[in-house]
Amino acid sequence: MNHLDKLRLWGKAIRVMASKHQAVQLPKEGQPDAGLTRDYSQNPLHRFKKPGSKNYQNIYPPSATLHLSNIPSSCTEEDIKEAFTSNNFEVKAFKFFPKDRKMALLQLSSVEEAVLALIKMHNHQLSESNHLRVSFSKSNI
Repeated sequence: MNHLDKLRLWGKAIRVMASKHQAVQLPKEGQPDAGLTRDYSQNPLHRFKKPGSKNYQNIYPPSATLHLSNIPSSCTEEDIKEAFTSNNFEVKAFKFFPKDRKMALLQLSSVEEAVLALIKMHNHQLSESNHLRVSFSKSNI
């Protein structure tokens, strides 16, 4: 909540706060809900489910620099840049980690663009068995 409250997204500031409700009442099986309620608790894309995990320890506030991981060894810098530019993101800088080419940093022009890129590019398929993992970075390039 601290990282996302008042963040600009699609040209507007979003508001994030704790709900006064302690639980979400899911509709009964077969009951209409107009698609307004979904249970994401078992979704495999939830990276921050386990407190104390490596992912949980690497939660950083939104920044223009993204941390990319799960990059296959066959992917080049140009392949990754092309994946972002083909989705209308302007890559300002890129750098593989020196000791681990499965990870890289990618810098975009603004925090807002980086938030949109994280939304769009997380879980982007890079190879038959590799899907890109995207998070905000504490480092700059």
